[in-house]
Amino acid sequence: MPVIIMTSYGDIRLAVKAIKIGACDYLTKPINTEELLGLVTSALQPVATGSGIRDSTEKTHKFRFVEGESESWKKLRELIMLVGPTSLSVIIEGESGTGKEFVAREIHRLSARADEPFVAIDCGTLSTELANSELFGHVKGAFTGAISDKQGQLELANGGTVFLDEIGNLGYDIQVKLLRTIQERTIRKTGGTREIEFDVRFIVASNEDLQKIVARGDFREDLYHRLNEFKITVDNLRNRKQDIPIFSEFFLEQSNAELGKNVTGFDDEVMDKLMNYAWPGNIRELKNIIRKSVLLSKNSRIDKTCLPSEILVNGIFTVDPDADTSNLKVLSEKMEREAILGTLQKVHYNKSKAARLLNIDRKTLYNKLKDLNIEI
Repeated sequence: MPVIIMTSYGDIRLAVKAIKIGACDYLTKPINTEELLGLVTSALQPVATGSGIRDSTEKTHKFRFVEGESESWKKLRELIMLVGPTSLSVIIEGESGTGKEFVAREIHRLSARADEPFVAIDCGTLSTELANSELFGHVKGAFTGAISDKQGQLELANGGTVFLDEIGNLGYDIQVKLLRTIQERTIRKTGGTREIEFDVRFIVASNEDLQKIVARGDFREDLYHRLNEFKITVDNLRNRKQDIPIFSEFFLEQSNAELGKNVTGFDDEVMDKLMNYAWPGNIRELKNIIRKSVLLSKNSRIDKTCLPSEILVNGIFTVDPDADTSNLKVLSEKMEREAILGTLQKVHYNKSKAARLLNIDRKTLYNKLKDLNIEI
């Protein structure tokens, strides 16, 4: 029987261990019901093996690296092929949703560490207190609630690769400790006195230019230079229009498998809409749109009735001057949507920074994105 793990966001230690011993996937809370349905449907589909039982070690195409055709893609591929086999630390920069984690996984796959763990950590969800424990671990009694020793993510990744997403959100104290850890190649657990030797490759990502964050004083310059042995910039989907049909076909295939559907393609009008949309959420948004369209499709091909309104109007938010201005609920939702989209664009779709500028917490922002049907 396949197993899917659900865990609170920011604490994926159990999920990492579960995947290693055979769980087929994991989800972070709050749960997206469509994603859960897709994973359950996919997990229950039998995989053809010698015994007829799902092979828990089989690598699904969830993290398959899709080959593009644009010039931007070709340059990206050259850089990945160049740095992959080395042991250099890598900084990956690019807008939210451009596929930075996929790039990191491809670099890991091409390295001598390919058979060792790849541990991805979203620094945007970690408070200072949680980051200490998650990254470095803790010993029993280190703080209230520490009822047993805990291995940190760095220790769990020993021999492999650690991917730190949204690294610019790490607190100053954690940056200091991380710098020392990288320099000494040892870990000291919170509350502990023993130094634990470890060997990992660091790949970090940011949806904002880290040099600008350093210039603002929000990121340590010495840590930046320690990590910046090689830098890759992933272009946004707006500049990679040639790759949209390729990604769309891949996500169609993936969604069919996840949802148990058999949609064969896209109407020409639909592909025109996809090609002309601005894609503020980049590849992640495209994936979500294709999945929903497959789910909604009643025919063998996706037609325009399956597309959300923002795609049909090319993603430009406008207020109808003839609209009923007495409907305060509708007006407030439109104004709120415009404010959120404007703020996200301003911070290059960094949700943590957008939440701070909007004076709400990250979880509230996620809820509003869901309620207002904003795909980022």
